[in-house]
Amino acid sequence: MIEKVVEKFKEQGDKAAPIGGTIKFILDDNPVYIDGTGEENVVSQDDKEADTVIITSIETLGKLTSGQLNPMMAIMGGKVKIKGDKGLAMKLQSLLG
Repeated sequence: MIEKVVEKFKEQGDKAAPIGGTIKFILDDNPVYIDGTGEENVVSQDDKEADTVIITSIETLGKLTSGQLNPMMAIMGGKVKIKGDKGLAMKLQSLLG
């Protein structure tokens, strides 16, 4: 399942402008690292330090990307936790497509 998420981020990352920082998702204890500091967004499963860390489940991420769950409600309800640069997290819309 995590492989599908990584593949989706790679597809979207190739289309989107670099996010200008690093974001690490922790999805059901699996890291997905997005490095948008260079010419393009590079997606990997590296467990590195990041400017922003987003902790949630693959199921919740699926609901967010499909529009079934409002991002603000997910955060307020504790389904999504964000640590670090919250402004960078706002740029994720381009990657979640």
